[in-house]
Amino acid sequence: MSNSPVLGSKIRAIRRSRQTGQAELAKQLDISPSYLNLIESGKRPVPGELLLRVARALEVQLDAFAHDDEGRLLSDLTEAFSDPLFADAKLTMPELREFSTSSPSAARSVLSLYRAYQEAKERSEGLASRLEGTEVTAQPTLPSEEVSDFLQSKQNHFPELELEAEDLCRRARLDVDDLYTGLVRTLEKEHGVHVRIARGESERGTLRRYSPDKKELTLSELLPTRSRTFQLAHQLGLLGADRTMERLLETGHFLSEPSRALSRVSLANYFAGAVLLPYDAILRAAREERYDIDVLGRRFRVGFEQVAHRLTTLRRQGHEGVPFHMIRIDVAGNISKRFSASGIRFARYSGVCARWNIFQAFLTPGMIRIQLSRMPDGFAYFCLARTIQKDSGGYHAQRPVQALGLGCRVEYAKELVYSDGIDLTNLESATPVGVTCRMCDRADCEQRVLPSLHQPLEIDTNVRGLSLYNAGKQQPLFHDRPLEKGRPSRGE
Repeated sequence: MSNSPVLGSKIRAIRRSRQTGQAELAKQLDISPSYLNLIESGKRPVPGELLLRVARALEVQLDAFAHDDEGRLLSDLTEAFSDPLFADAKLTMPELREFSTSSPSAARSVLSLYRAYQEAKERSEGLASRLEGTEVTAQPTLPSEEVSDFLQSKQNHFPELELEAEDLCRRARLDVDDLYTGLVRTLEKEHGVHVRIARGESERGTLRRYSPDKKELTLSELLPTRSRTFQLAHQLGLLGADRTMERLLETGHFLSEPSRALSRVSLANYFAGAVLLPYDAILRAAREERYDIDVLGRRFRVGFEQVAHRLTTLRRQGHEGVPFHMIRIDVAGNISKRFSASGIRFARYSGVCARWNIFQAFLTPGMIRIQLSRMPDGFAYFCLARTIQKDSGGYHAQRPVQALGLGCRVEYAKELVYSDGIDLTNLESATPVGVTCRMCDRADCEQRVLPSLHQPLEIDTNVRGLSLYNAGKQQPLFHDRPLEKGRPSRGE
């Protein structure tokens, strides 16, 4: 990290955000302003010892200099400028990269304007649909996007909530074999809250309801035991870790109260996961069982999704698990949950590549599908996917089916039980996938449904290729290269 060509611009961006002058920071670091200027211009590397001094002077953690934010910002910019709206701009990747690294605040402001444009466009289209007598409506805001950005900015890891959960488990002497009883007892003892189980018909459509006046928590009988336990821990988080959550929320950038409220729910869910699957215990078990999600679920008495989600949060410094990405979609391809610690990029403004194995999971409900995949930029990933289904309801209840995808960079795949029997060094057989059709420049894809916005579209009426948009003369922006020893290398 210390020799990254973009590290200097990262230091400059953080310095400016702290409203610290270049001469002032140079004095604190005991170096000349001209040397600091060379560092910030990317003309000098940053020794590790100097980077530590920079972190102390600017009062930030070392992970503030990590590249994930920059990569995600560049990915979002690339996707936004691929919109036909900017067709005349003809910006190149080097120009976008320079913009994102030298002026990250301005780049984020451009993205905010683009999102506002997208939302205004959706509202106008929704209004037009209603005027035409259809039932299509547009979502005026996207609080879920703000929540996803908040979680991603924290790498989906909150040490403060981990400590709160560990303190609760120790203080209440919670036993994994009788966690439900222990949580009910703790709610009564520490908060004076009585837990009541309601008949399904009396609380139709409501699985959990807390009444502050009555000091009563009502859970639906339709919830399976593991879900009741989760909801108890969730409520304990809202009541006992509320101050910690508020401090964390202050570090986010929320444009509306619904976004902030939804983030509070996410933090309470995080707390609940940390109670049901304590950090040290789940990390140790994951390593012992080679991340076998079904085994871990039975050991900790939780569901497939809860285990998968918890695995993405194991980012404690010096005590990390495998860096996973996770995505959850419905049969229409709508993304309802996403996070990436693996470096893979998810589309923000459009759908998902149809080649991802997460779609194949719908064809074999309950089965785990695995995939060795390769992105256009040369990075390879090992992914698994399985359908999940809500089980809180009776015979007539709708049970929506979703698919959950979990994956990591290929060099970590050997740590997973799912990679047994897979030749991880033979990446020639990896499935070529992309982010979306618009972002992918692979012209030979038989599943392409939209033309690539990276290249001009040329249609030869005398030739029919694998797809309507298969333009044989197109040259890819990113060239797949052979990967040595199973480790991915970035394409040019």
